[in-house]
Amino acid sequence: MSRFKMEMPRSLFRKVPLVFGVLGTAATMFPVDSQALPLFARQTGQNCVACHAGGQFPELTPYGRAFKLTGYTIGDRVKVPLSVMAYGSYTKVSDTSKSDNPAGDFAKNSSPVIGGGSVFAGGKITDNIGAFIQWTYDNYAAQDPNNGAWHGHSAMDNVDIRYADRFINPTRDFIFGVSLNNNPSVSDVWNTSAAWMQYVPGAGVPANQFNDAATPYPGNSSGSNVAGIAAYMYLNKLLYAELGTYRTANGIFSPLSMGLNNAGTTKLQGNNNPYWRLAVTHEWGPHNIMVGTSGNIAHLYDDPTITSDPNSVYKILSTGLDAQYQYILDPHTITAQLAYMRQKTNYSANTVAGNAGLGSPFGFVAADGSLLADPNSSDTTNTFRAKLSYVFQAKYGGSLAYFNLTGTTNTANQTSGYDPATGLITSDPTGALGATALSTRVNGNLSGNPATRGFTYEAFWMPVQYARIGVQYTAYSKYNGASDNYDGMGRNASDNNTLFFYVWGAY
Repeated sequence: MSRFKMEMPRSLFRKVPLVFGVLGTAATMFPVDSQALPLFARQTGQNCVACHAGGQFPELTPYGRAFKLTGYTIGDRVKVPLSVMAYGSYTKVSDTSKSDNPAGDFAKNSSPVIGGGSVFAGGKITDNIGAFIQWTYDNYAAQDPNNGAWHGHSAMDNVDIRYADRFINPTRDFIFGVSLNNNPSVSDVWNTSAAWMQYVPGAGVPANQFNDAATPYPGNSSGSNVAGIAAYMYLNKLLYAELGTYRTANGIFSPLSMGLNNAGTTKLQGNNNPYWRLAVTHEWGPHNIMVGTSGNIAHLYDDPTITSDPNSVYKILSTGLDAQYQYILDPHTITAQLAYMRQKTNYSANTVAGNAGLGSPFGFVAADGSLLADPNSSDTTNTFRAKLSYVFQAKYGGSLAYFNLTGTTNTANQTSGYDPATGLITSDPTGALGATALSTRVNGNLSGNPATRGFTYEAFWMPVQYARIGVQYTAYSKYNGASDNYDGMGRNASDNNTLFFYVWGAY
């Protein structure tokens, strides 16, 4: 899979929860993105709407941001600092016919599934130390290739352990803290950060490959299941700054990747993989606004099981801009978010040398039979997302999100194309045609370009503060570089349009 295809490492506490306190509204705790714990509600004695905008986890209010920035220490220590979460869903992809194996490519389509859940521990430890730790189970983590049986798997998902202090006098309000976490930006308190924009949970079944969670999101260079220490400060509710550095989660940091095998753990070269964040904020009446920037540099190994060769290291630089506006005045809550991330990947010396003079790494040729260009030595992607949400009485809500991914064209991303033996574009499942370079249906990319664009429409209902019922419809106008026939075998972007219904609960 192309490195441009944003994947959400289900591993480790994948995006460390923003620990939005209260509103555990079940919907809050999916590894992918936000988390509100009922245990935080019990600790603070507050309702979900105190920490979450309109009760809509994981979007934090100013109070929710203060709760996280001060290390989850507001309130009294809870005797049993645990919460649990579970979710179920139903998915229907618009067109499953253009596939060699619909039952496999869209497994569990039009079928309800119990996706899994999480156990959370955290909250106040001392007056200055607090934590958020999530262990997640996916009921559909893997499938037996022989009999098709599904197997579940559990692993550390989100972790954020903090020391924080606050100094207040008539002219100054200063918060300072240090976070040990497993994902750059998981420490952030705005939902425009890479770790927090996506938050609705979903099981790892093929039917979910086109729902909103699988659309392009701004991403950090290293992703999750790494280990980092970041120091941050927030001055006069005006200026936020954070600086951290990340490394492989091994040795004494191995608990941050517990549940993952060696091949599944992200491997970073050395300790010099920095993350930075700067934001300016302002509050007035029921309004608050933030404008910020962030970035991350990661040096990763081509093969995470082989870390002895410096020539196998590639580098990803991520730089982003984001903004968020909130209006919170009962019974109305409005949140608007914008996020842009540019990622430049410089491939390893081994990869560049290995691709020289070979044309397509998958063996495809041009329509006239000539050799395609060699894969690029570097690539750039640009991801833009915008979201507008509205909640009434902290119970009824909806949102509209727009996503747009663009990037450089690269033959390394071209997984469909002309076969040199037959001159055809074919998946040739029976082998009858004698093709030597087989194209990929459904997820295939004929253009070599990652461009993907569309909208997600959502409506939800929170009957009680720890439960959420919602429906999303994701509509694509472009996928894998084209609107029509993106895989070379007749599949259009709109064929991937997906209806996704979910139920989320926590206690």
